[in-house]
Amino acid sequence: MGVEYGREYTDILLDLMKHTESIKEIYDCFDMSKQEWGALAGQERLECIRTFADDVFYGLGAEPVIEVGRGTVQYDSSRHLIQIHSGQVTSIVHLV
Repeated sequence: MGVEYGREYTDILLDLMKHTESIKEIYDCFDMSKQEWGALAGQERLECIRTFADDVFYGLGAEPVIEVGRGTVQYDSSRHLIQIHSGQVTSIVHLV
């Protein structure tokens, strides 16, 4: 099963990047310490987040919930959306 979507993939990816970047301790997904993550230049960090968002999107096709740092990313196939949970904040990425 894959993630079904009707929007442009690049738009979905940009939304995923925006919301996953705010997940606390996301640097753990890259096997980095907080200091290593903070030392990355903005473009390097952006490339990590872009690759990560792409991997998460395709990973959600096999696993509907993926743990990320101190949050989760969840695919809701019945509502055609992805939920990003980070602490008290839940962000939504619409797929259609």
